Amino acid sequence: MITKFDSSYVGSIDLENPGYAGTPINDRSYANAELADTLHKAEDYARHMDRLGYHAFWMAEHHFQPEGTECIPNVLMMALHLTGQTKTLKVGCGFNVTPMWHPLRLAEDYAMADVLSHGRVIFGIARGYHTREVESFGAPLLDQAANREMFEEQVDIIFKAFNQERFSHHGKHYTLPPAVPYRGYTLKELTLVPRPLRLPVECWQPIQSGTPRAFDFMAKYGICGVIGGGSAEGGAVDRHMQEFRAAYARRGVELALGERLSLGYQFCIAESREAAIRHAAPYYEENMKMFGELRLVRALSDEQVEAMRDPNRAPTAKLPRIEDAVKAGGFLAGTPTDIIEQLKAVERRYPGLDRMSCGMPLGTPLATALEQLERFATEVMPAFQTAKETVPEPAA
Repeated sequence: MITKFDSSYVGSIDLENPGYAGTPINDRSYANAELADTLHKAEDYARHMDRLGYHAFWMAEHHFQPEGTECIPNVLMMALHLTGQTKTLKVGCGFNVTPMWHPLRLAEDYAMADVLSHGRVIFGIARGYHTREVESFGAPLLDQAANREMFEEQVDIIFKAFNQERFSHHGKHYTLPPAVPYRGYTLKELTLVPRPLRLPVECWQPIQSGTPRAFDFMAKYGICGVIGGGSAEGGAVDRHMQEFRAAYARRGVELALGERLSLGYQFCIAESREAAIRHAAPYYEENMKMFGELRLVRALSDEQVEAMRDPNRAPTAKLPRIEDAVKAGGFLAGTPTDIIEQLKAVERRYPGLDRMSCGMPLGTPLATALEQLERFATEVMPAFQTAKETVPEPAA
């Protein structure tokens, strides 16, 4: 039963001239003041969601994007700031790209956020998908096997640091601690100071390809999963749900179908489905221009990718259309009643699913996004049994 509703913001400016026939993504470039203003947009999102009773606000860690598409480089720092701007809203890291961190620094930073926010910051991890980001920080991404190998070792270190008062690690990439002299003895163990106060740490990870190895890894550490609505367009949601559940079962943990998972959707509410599609289409297309080439949304041919880079070719090319995404269930568009019916069908199909994340496509203007969040909260969420978590008052 769905009881928690989240939303997300990746840190984009209000993109002008959006859509396949609009400005090519590689031709976009913005002044620093406009890029920096995305941080204040995040404040507006969070305060609005807090007032409206949403459960959690998710942001994404990204770097080096003068195109104005994903402009929040440190979501832990931003999340802790936002807990001071809000009262009960949780703030999620969707996600910390661990290959761009030293695992102990990431563990320390999250522990501080957990302590200072009184448990309102949610931890999240991912392997990354922008070569410009990950490779620039000295970590592999072009070599996917090396990227996964490093990621898995880093996560092992992070959970050791969270869960063990004293720990050590000896792996391919890290030896922790180094065997160095320290105040009269040889260093053999470390202690994270402080450790998170809330254990086990709630941790989320995106589910993309959903290999058995990835699901078994998540089950090993008790990691929860986020399935993007784009997966629905390829019919992968059912498979991901079943294989995630099976991986936990192999470790002796029985989950209801959908338990420890979240489904993410983009949405647009309007007076009709046709109007919603018309309003959202340019931003859906902008999302495709940004993420389709990175193979995050659906499989695209090289010819389609080339066409999305050229606004003159786009109108006649066979590119993904929002109408197809709506029909496949990957994009929620229509009246509040339309969207309630779609989400109720999801709720019936996955009885263990208790949370949903619904947001707007990249580049949607702030005023439009806030209006859509308000409509969703007041016209859709009341149809579900929402749960408002209580947050302990800070100690005097």
